[in-house]
Amino acid sequence: MPTQQQVEQNSGQFEVHDPTILAGARRIIEACQSLEEMQAAVVAAVKRNEEWRGQRCINLLAPEAPTSPTVRALLASEVGTRAAEGHIGAVNRWFAGTQYIDEIEALCMELLKKAFRANYADHRLIASMIGNMTVYTALAEPGDIIMSAAQPVGGHSSNRPDGPAGVRGLNIVDIPFDPVELEVDLDLFRRMAPLVRPKLVTLGLSMTLFPFPIRAMHDIVAEWGARIFFDGAHQLGLVAGGQFQDPLREGAAVMTGSAGKTFSGPQSGIIVWDDPALTEPMTHAIFPVLAATHQVNRVAALAVSAAEMITFGQAYMAQIVRNAQALGAALQERGIPMLGSHKGFTRTHQTIANVRQFGGGLEVAQRLARANLITNKNLLPDDQPADWDRPSGLRLGTIEVTRLGMKEAEMETIAAFIGRVLVENEAPESVLEEVIEFRLPYQTVYYCADNGLPA
Repeated sequence: MPTQQQVEQNSGQFEVHDPTILAGARRIIEACQSLEEMQAAVVAAVKRNEEWRGQRCINLLAPEAPTSPTVRALLASEVGTRAAEGHIGAVNRWFAGTQYIDEIEALCMELLKKAFRANYADHRLIASMIGNMTVYTALAEPGDIIMSAAQPVGGHSSNRPDGPAGVRGLNIVDIPFDPVELEVDLDLFRRMAPLVRPKLVTLGLSMTLFPFPIRAMHDIVAEWGARIFFDGAHQLGLVAGGQFQDPLREGAAVMTGSAGKTFSGPQSGIIVWDDPALTEPMTHAIFPVLAATHQVNRVAALAVSAAEMITFGQAYMAQIVRNAQALGAALQERGIPMLGSHKGFTRTHQTIANVRQFGGGLEVAQRLARANLITNKNLLPDDQPADWDRPSGLRLGTIEVTRLGMKEAEMETIAAFIGRVLVENEAPESVLEEVIEFRLPYQTVYYCADNGLPA
């Protein structure tokens, strides 16, 4: 099998995607003699993933959640073929025949407002990073200074120079973080912020274990009229379910996030705010600047996800947090160092392991995947820029296992599987069949109208 570099050299072109995998796809397509064969190749790949990841793996990815049967059905609905540019209402639309689409979108918007106890919400963002670009478009100008968290302490690229904030031309200063306590260093922030006078302070972290001092930070930057922007990509479900802080009540001007993580809906963006003065710039940034047609099937699915969160969110999110705490404690007991162990490991849906001694995050994640234990590599606060592709940490999330009905006892079992591979150095293949046997009975998605609560 040629290496990626050999494929690049032989083809004479550079490809950011793995060229070996692309070459394999081309071979499959070239061997097809008809539309039916090309279609069958795609369907077969989808089915392989469904059987493996959907039924036989223990998925511990913090950015993933299984959707309910009703949400999944809506994603395939007829309304997904319809276009609906513009705001809700016949006068605001470019197209006629949208009265039922208006109804769907209005239901979604009002359900999101209810779920987040917010005055305003928008449903048209097909990804949460577009929500972040919405905020930077509406509330900042090129050259403005913002503060956001660096990646090694959990910050996300969407708020850094290589994401929407950088593309918008903003100057980015790091929010000071305590690498041991894994929270904002408020004393240092109190000294730094007046020196740079940021227009926005963005709290957007993909590695979040503990709440932020939003009220205190708001009071500091309010002196010069700056705003707090809470990027709740990972925490939206926890916020809606009352299991995390409530950013809009604590001083954040706007909150964005992903519907596909703790909120457990379709891959989608959400944005909410309370101040009516923000409505015109926010909605203008959404349309006509960043979103036109916006997948109404996704909007319908998002509406049902919001209704599920209103009904089941408190119980669902509380169990997610209990499971993350139990998993962190069980891994620590088995000799795997966990961040935040002195603070109860986590108050969110994720827990972070330092796996440097076991080969680092990339190697460990790939080794565990051979046992059908799906995790992801993650930077740790003391990692360096050179460690980006091969960081020292491992992130584990409990959204999917919780929605499948697992509780604290099952976290002990999962930790035992991980410990056997990492600490006892068992071959992943020797653990694989036990993982599959453990996972197969858990096929029902709970915390929804389809199946209610787990027993």
